[in-house]
Amino acid sequence: MDQDIELRHLRYFVAVAEELHFGRAAERLHVSQPPLSQQIMKLEEMLGYPLFVRTSRSVSLTAAGEAFLERAQRTLRIMQRDIDETRSIGRGEVGSLHLGFIGSGMLTTLPRIFRAYGEAYPKVSLHLYESFTSRVVEGMENGTLDAGVLRDGDPSDKLEVTTIYSEPFMAVLPATHGRAGQKTISLGSLRDEPFVYYPRSAGLRAFEKPLALCEEYGFRPQIVQEASHWLTILRLIGAGMGVSLAPACVRQIASPDVVCLPLRDVTLKSHIELACLKGETRPIVAQFRNIALGAATG
Repeated sequence: MDQDIELRHLRYFVAVAEELHFGRAAERLHVSQPPLSQQIMKLEEMLGYPLFVRTSRSVSLTAAGEAFLERAQRTLRIMQRDIDETRSIGRGEVGSLHLGFIGSGMLTTLPRIFRAYGEAYPKVSLHLYESFTSRVVEGMENGTLDAGVLRDGDPSDKLEVTTIYSEPFMAVLPATHGRAGQKTISLGSLRDEPFVYYPRSAGLRAFEKPLALCEEYGFRPQIVQEASHWLTILRLIGAGMGVSLAPACVRQIASPDVVCLPLRDVTLKSHIELACLKGETRPIVAQFRNIALGAATG
């Protein structure tokens, strides 16, 4: 009849065993003494051995009772730990979160988001994967990523996308360029310049968005060099291989051989976006989303 033993039997037994007094154990458990005594007797019946030696003056454990006490305490500790962990998982406080992100996001609000999330949920294992916007989207759609940070992501029926940071575009020129000393620059003045740019495969909208600005001025740039990372693009520009359009955050990694100039009469901005699967209900993802949105508005 071991299968009939319930957790309440263990709690009752442990209370009596630790107090060695039925009255004090009943007070501790907030029950009356007669039902407590009945439950202990029922437990002994199910086990087939007495757990206590009872006299009119004292209560003590039998050898079987001493052995069972250690096991009952361990069972209750394990159960409580499992309950606490389950509740933590339900609140998104433990587990693993796999997050893809674009490298240029690290020049914006993203490090602050990572820090805030780590401080709020130190028991979550945050696995970070740097890549292009297109590959981050692919990772979410195929289930290898739980969420992603994009730059000007392409539309997707599978994703819910929220802007968490916006910044203007700037022109990047070699420091030796004839217009490098200006405070601002007209986009039209770059009409005949060779461009150093990132590949279309990084993300179609991210690729086309700055180029669409040029088309408003009647030209589409001639891209003479491609590079996957902004640091490389800036170095190529500094070497005199062309100019580019970049989100304003790249100024943080610009070396003295390039200049970043605000664009006159241009209001279009680049957006850093948080993407999650539509219908996502996991608390661990919701908690990261809350942190990210909070950092964006904070």
